[in-house]
Amino acid sequence: MNPKAVLVCAEARSEWICTSLRDLVRQESPSEDPAAVNAAVSLVEAHARALGGRIKRHRQKKFGDVLELRFGPTRSPRKPLLLLGHLDTVWPMGTLKSMPWREAGGRLYGPGVLDMKAGVIMALAAVDILRELKLSRPVILLLNSDEEVGSDVSRPITEKLARECSAVFVLEPAQGLAYKTARKGVGQYNVQVTGVAAHSGVDFERGHSAILELAKLIQTISGFTDLARSRTVNCGVISGGTRSNVIAQTATVEVDVRIAKAGDAPRVEKLFRSLKPSDPHCKLRITGGLNRPPMERKPGTIALFKQARKLAAELGFDLPEASTGGGSDGNFTAALGISTLDGMGAIGEGAHAAHEHVITEHLVPRTALLAAMLATAN
Repeated sequence: MNPKAVLVCAEARSEWICTSLRDLVRQESPSEDPAAVNAAVSLVEAHARALGGRIKRHRQKKFGDVLELRFGPTRSPRKPLLLLGHLDTVWPMGTLKSMPWREAGGRLYGPGVLDMKAGVIMALAAVDILRELKLSRPVILLLNSDEEVGSDVSRPITEKLARECSAVFVLEPAQGLAYKTARKGVGQYNVQVTGVAAHSGVDFERGHSAILELAKLIQTISGFTDLARSRTVNCGVISGGTRSNVIAQTATVEVDVRIAKAGDAPRVEKLFRSLKPSDPHCKLRITGGLNRPPMERKPGTIALFKQARKLAAELGFDLPEASTGGGSDGNFTAALGISTLDGMGAIGEGAHAAHEHVITEHLVPRTALLAAMLATAN
């Protein structure tokens, strides 16, 4: 495998990458709109068909379809590699009116362009480069439809396919210029207090405020943060009460939890389940838990990163390494013990923000690196 030849092939696809990315961004695909996501699925499916891909749509009702694409030989002594991404975005339908696709100052703008439609197009281009250079190997490209809202539907499919593969390459955006070798696990807990309502002027003594009880609990919950363990616990949304002259009967807090080590999950669960109301007239209801296990920096991932850094040097650029507090579907595959390298998509800024964009100059070399990794990974 000649990295320079791979780079030449990537450069020849520069215009196709930008044009295809434009078309995919213009097809808005919010997680909550199955028809819109399916339109994006169909757009990618057409590209895959032109590249000789074998197509399977995992039909869904609540969310868009999950798209499984297979490339390369059907029989091979080498296990497949899994390219993992998603087609849903956080942006509601109609966002294009205020965030239109545009090219300016060496950047490509639009809803979902960075997170992570650019990564999808890069993957298709990388697969096509392998085909042109006859660097044949089995590759599975899995594009999920509900990643931005927890991956409840797609997770079993992701885990099933990952078990077939020797490694997983996640097409999420880079961390600055870096590939990601670790991600925190993500959880959410809801803590609901039920008290006793009463008129605050007439029957104050008969009331037992859910808001007051929740305020005390929030102090306790916030104390679950342990920065030395890279564990953060954030009480992010609170609600409760009906009127200022009514002692509140109910109050709720939504809590975000991030952990760096899988061993912290049972500790956090125990902390939440140990919560007790100080007022015996109040009751607690605790729901939720860890949604994504942490992607820990394990030897298999480190080996993949070292290989990527070597190939990047041969392609003419430096490749840093990073960890992040955000989660991805790579958290699931890493937790299965399958070597997973993340952040292999585009470079840019503003994911989930109005200035979301991709930096154009990095698209070609990063696509070449992705193709080189596909060609050389065991």
